[in-house]
Amino acid sequence: MKTVSPFLELESGPRVKVILDDVALSLPQGANLAAALLAAGVPVFRDTPISGAPRGPFCMMGACFDCLIEIEGTTRQACMIEVTDGLEITRIHHDEALA
Repeated sequence: MKTVSPFLELESGPRVKVILDDVALSLPQGANLAAALLAAGVPVFRDTPISGAPRGPFCMMGACFDCLIEIEGTTRQACMIEVTDGLEITRIHHDEALA
């Protein structure tokens, strides 16, 4: 049976612990990180530096950079990363939007 969202199909297989903004999540090992976070109910990965608008995955193939996150101190595209045990992820927030 086909589900409404393809991300809902990530529920099977072994799961690993990932930390997102100091909160532990259990995500499918080896899954695409952006898809796994979306399936876990995380729609916003960062905000923009100018307006502070929320951003999340858009293209899911590394072209748009809307899914930028920080992994262990390095800014990365979540759609280009596989879920591995112990990932420490921080959403990118800007203290003040420059209007």
